[in-house]
Amino acid sequence: MSPPGAAPPDKTPPGKVKVSRLKIRADFLRLARGRKWAAPGLVLQMAQTPVETTEARAGFTVTKKIGNAVVRNRAKRRLREVARAVLPLYGSPGHDYVLIAREATPERPFASLIEDLKQALRKVHGGRTPKAEEP
Repeated sequence: MSPPGAAPPDKTPPGKVKVSRLKIRADFLRLARGRKWAAPGLVLQMAQTPVETTEARAGFTVTKKIGNAVVRNRAKRRLREVARAVLPLYGSPGHDYVLIAREATPERPFASLIEDLKQALRKVHGGRTPKAEEP
């Protein structure tokens, strides 16, 4: 048992990257100046994390152009779930990512959103092949 106040042990399986959330506006602004790739279902922005870390961080943006609050929340939930499925396997440690919803995000098939994110990750990382194999 760990001492009181100690951080919980890292339960990330080997070969997977731990992904945490971006919440600070300055990080989103920094990523807006980074590498970008637009796919039919989402836009991905990527930049290296300013501090040395072994995890990736992800943030999500959905503008009012997408629709009312119900549609925006649905788009954000779908982006979070796509990130949860793809980034631990294909994301790079020490990088920050922002996923931006597009008009097609709320209605696009989930498998297509996953492929969009995988393709965008390959493009922003310079065409490098994904780190992990398909599950």
